[in-house]
Amino acid sequence: MTSNDRSLIHHTGWVFFPIAFIARLPFAMMVVGVLTLVVSVTGSVGLGGLTSAAVGVGVVIAGPVIGDAVDRFGQRRVLVPLGILNGILLGMFPVVVTAGAPDPLVLASAAAIGLTAPQAAAMSRSRLMGIIRARLSAEHRPRTLSRVMSYESAADETAFVIGPFLVGIFAAVIAPWAPIAIAGALSLVFVTAFALHPSGLIAAAALAPGEREERAPIAEVLRPRILVLVAGTFGVGLFFGATLTSLTAFAQSAGDGVEAGLLYGLMGIGSAALALAVVLLPSRFALRHRWLAFAVVLALSAGGYAASDSLGAVVVMLLLMGLGVGPTLVTLFSIAGHRSPVGRSATTMTLLGSALTLAQALASAVTGAIAESGEVRLAMLLPTFAAVLVLVLGGVNLAIERRERTAERDRTPRDSRPIPSLVVNR
Repeated sequence: MTSNDRSLIHHTGWVFFPIAFIARLPFAMMVVGVLTLVVSVTGSVGLGGLTSAAVGVGVVIAGPVIGDAVDRFGQRRVLVPLGILNGILLGMFPVVVTAGAPDPLVLASAAAIGLTAPQAAAMSRSRLMGIIRARLSAEHRPRTLSRVMSYESAADETAFVIGPFLVGIFAAVIAPWAPIAIAGALSLVFVTAFALHPSGLIAAAALAPGEREERAPIAEVLRPRILVLVAGTFGVGLFFGATLTSLTAFAQSAGDGVEAGLLYGLMGIGSAALALAVVLLPSRFALRHRWLAFAVVLALSAGGYAASDSLGAVVVMLLLMGLGVGPTLVTLFSIAGHRSPVGRSATTMTLLGSALTLAQALASAVTGAIAESGEVRLAMLLPTFAAVLVLVLGGVNLAIERRERTAERDRTPRDSRPIPSLVVNR
């Protein structure tokens, strides 16, 4: 067998996938962990939301810079120092908060956590895409890439649900500081292990020198076909942040805000299951249509959540919301995988990841301020607005695709088009 005849797992090894999955958990835990810790220590949902927003601002500032640095210098040189620094900062944050530090110092510490966030999820996807394109034969690439995108998106969604769920468990069973401290340990160990895994060298060494230098200009990443995906992911992040913070306020009014992480984890039951099942959907159910269909489910269930006035109703709606948000996120990242410009996969993926985290943090800040003013019902309405935004952006994406197809037909020379009498209707 030649190298191109072997499967992707032959090139990565089985151990790569659990390492890559655990390495993304600190990123998924930090916004919720910061919110939970600050609210538990200070009793202020508003300050907790602002601190989460500081994390998101740090992520969105550093994310594109990290992605561009990885595209230029490789993952190992960038991720090893980031993983170590981020782990140290996460471990120090509980000390800062519990010591009664001034609010500006708490916010600065949270921003530093966001600035050093490694975004292992985006790096995993980018690494696998590079190995597929460089090491697999042409006939195996499309199917393998499709499966990888489905798996990676489902893993992202699972991590973003398991992360808050773990925060709730660790905070309830151990202490409110425990989730952030554990996230720091995971970053130190598993982000570093991910960065040093041999698959990173394989992805880099597999490219010829000329290919290694070939990168699309940054302007290609800023085209509407990419920006609409960033905006859609931003909408999903708004949904996550508004749901978590309004749920925190709802649980706090019921007696214990720490339990919000456990309630939030219920959304992951249907979300993770359906996200993993997206790979089984027929190819004729196009990604652009999946975006619209699942966004409708998300909007309707979010409306039901806003109207819920009992714990039982909230639980049911959280389960239904998971059926919409998981496949929507899978679809967005799958489209991004197909549209990433040449040599800009890490930049594209970190843009989406940064948008998701920034929106989650900003929504937490706004929702927290509204909830702290006594408007818990209004706070529970905000996820509906976020879901409607995702639905509207799905329509915008559909319009962009139609415009691109029309432009492509117009560019096709008339002589190269099929003769009408020989075209078979399908």
